[in-house]
Amino acid sequence: MPGTTLFISDLHLCGARPAITGLFLDFLHRRARASDALYILGDLFEYWIGDDAVEQEEFRSVIHGLRELTASGTPVFVMHGNRDFLMGDGFEKATGGRLLKDPARIDLYGTPTLLTHGDSLCTDDTEYMTFRAKVRNPAWQKEFLGKSVAERNRIVRDFREISKNSTATKKPEIMDVNQKAVESVMREHRVQRLIHGHTHRPKEHVFNLDGPPARRMVLGDWYEQGSVLSVDARGWMLEGLPLGKSVKSEKMKVKS
Repeated sequence: MPGTTLFISDLHLCGARPAITGLFLDFLHRRARASDALYILGDLFEYWIGDDAVEQEEFRSVIHGLRELTASGTPVFVMHGNRDFLMGDGFEKATGGRLLKDPARIDLYGTPTLLTHGDSLCTDDTEYMTFRAKVRNPAWQKEFLGKSVAERNRIVRDFREISKNSTATKKPEIMDVNQKAVESVMREHRVQRLIHGHTHRPKEHVFNLDGPPARRMVLGDWYEQGSVLSVDARGWMLEGLPLGKSVKSEKMKVKS
């Protein structure tokens, strides 16, 4: 719908989940094409071994769908997640999308708003923060990208298995954002509104920040259904996109 900007994250698209990929492509063709802009705040893909991944068959339809959307005139902005932080110039060229730095401050219908994937705010998870610093290091990335496709795929599979086992033993609160980290980054960028993903806990949080009420919206993941935050000049609304139905019939989950 005109005058609406859409935000999504944590789709984790891969060949093993074709129904979610189909839902996403339908979303691009219908809902996103009628919007002012689409922001994807990290983890669009389950993994991204480097920009030669645009040639892999399991991602081809997604790359094509994004290219069609940007060619139609709808701008697409994509932020790195903790699974697809190796997207680069090749991804931008193939899709027509624009990669955003994390965090990014934008003007959203007159309201300064900060965007982030969200993993940098999970400071209580020291094990993950150490891993994050390692794989975001340019020297590590250069070495990784110098390996063969087969070797990179193997390394990524190993990382995913380690991550799965590690997550299963951690307390949920450790893997959530740290409130002090949230307040710190919002003060730094002089905003009262923050949108992020990563934690898979869709909800609006309202809290005091140096006087005026501040708002933090957490985007939902795309595991059992889709999730989209629509924002216009009147406010924002978080919705679910059920599988097996047109994205014209979303069910509202949170409204503010």
